[in-house]
This record gives sequence, structure tokens and C-alpha cells, in this order.
Amino acid sequence: MKPFNALLAVAFFTAVVAATPARAITDQEELVETARFTVEKLISHAELGGAVRTMLKDAKGVLVIPSLLKGAFFFGAEGGSGVLMARGESGKWSYPAFYTIGSASFGLQIGGQSAEVMLVLMTNKGLNAVLNHKVKLGGDISAAIGPYGMGAEASTTSNLGADILSYSVNKGAFAGFSFEGAVIYPRDEWTTGYYGDKNATPRAVVVDGQYRNAQAEKLRSALAAAR
Repeated sequence: MKPFNALLAVAFFTAVVAATPARAITDQEELVETARFTVEKLISHAELGGAVRTMLKDAKGVLVIPSLLKGAFFFGAEGGSGVLMARGESGKWSYPAFYTIGSASFGLQIGGQSAEVMLVLMTNKGLNAVLNHKVKLGGDISAAIGPYGMGAEASTTSNLGADILSYSVNKGAFAGFSFEGAVIYPRDEWTTGYYGDKNATPRAVVVDGQYRNAQAEKLRSALAAAR
């Protein structure tokens, strides 16, 4: 090939590579990454960090919800998507499965609020309830508030028998923010899509360890750092 033609070929190849768009991040990948930021924020938080790290040492699992939204004008609704992970017998955290939490309420409520939330599953009963079916907090399994938000309600000894403890960093203001009655249910299509396998159930991912996705390694490392 003549030098001039070779230069043209190199220039053409470079232009084609430069024009090729980068792969867009998926919704699942974005949720995993924002969940990592939430974990890092809560375990290092000046007020919540100590309690969160202590509970995570004995936790069976965790559901991290990077953005739980609630707004109301007499009718209230809240919801958000998150990732469920379990601690294995070796102490290592599993890869994530995807879930949604939501609830509705009626009453004299005016306001709006968003929060970064970590639900720490303290019992096998709590973990299995979330894995097995749609579960209602305060109904199917017991839930309690840990240190709640910035400068708000503190943890009490009554929380020690709960299946799930909730920790949150709140933004905005809303009276009566609570997880009582909230329903947690799986986003199966997100989990199967993330692992590229229709058989990737939440239990197969977080308990049986049959699936991996390297994109979640930073999230797993963030939880492992909570010591």
C-alpha cells in the first residue's frame, strides 16, 4: 500500500472509531452505581454511620434505595427502586437483585420529601420473606426505624427484635414519613436483564450465587468496607 493510501486508511479508521457512540449505561447499571453512593454516604454519615456499620455486621441482607420519593396533598404516595443483596456464609456480599418499594396513605398530609434509604434485614425470616414473595412491612414482617434522618428520631431498644431496620438521609420536609405498610416486590425483568438470563431469579442471584456482573463490584466493596 502506498504511503498516501495508508495514511488515508488510518485516518478513515480513526474517524469511524471516534464516531462510534459509547455504550449507553442501562437503568440497572445506573441504579447499582447510585446505590453504591448511598451505601458510602450512610456508612460514613456523622450521625448515622456508627449505627449502620454496627447493624451491617450482623445483617442477613440489605435493600438499598437511592431515591425514595414521597409527595402528598391529602393523598400520599411513596416509592422507589432499589437493590437487594445478601451476606453469604463466608461474610461476602452477593451480587444485586432488583426490587421496588411502594405504599399509599390517606390523611391530612401536605408536603414532599425524597430520601436515600437502607433497609437492613436482620433476620433470615426477613430476607426469605423478601425473596419469596411480595412482602408488606409491618404486616408480613416487622420493621422498625433506626436513627432516622438528620437530627430526627433516635434508635430505641424496641428495635432489637425487628426483622428490618430502616436508615435514611432525608431531603426536604414531610410529616409522618414512615415505611409502615410499605410493600416490597421484585423487578424480575430488571434482574434477568442485568444478568442476561431469564432464569436469574432473586434467590439464584443473592443466595445461590449463580450469577455475577462485574459492574456491581464497587457496590459489593462499599458494603464490605462497613466494618
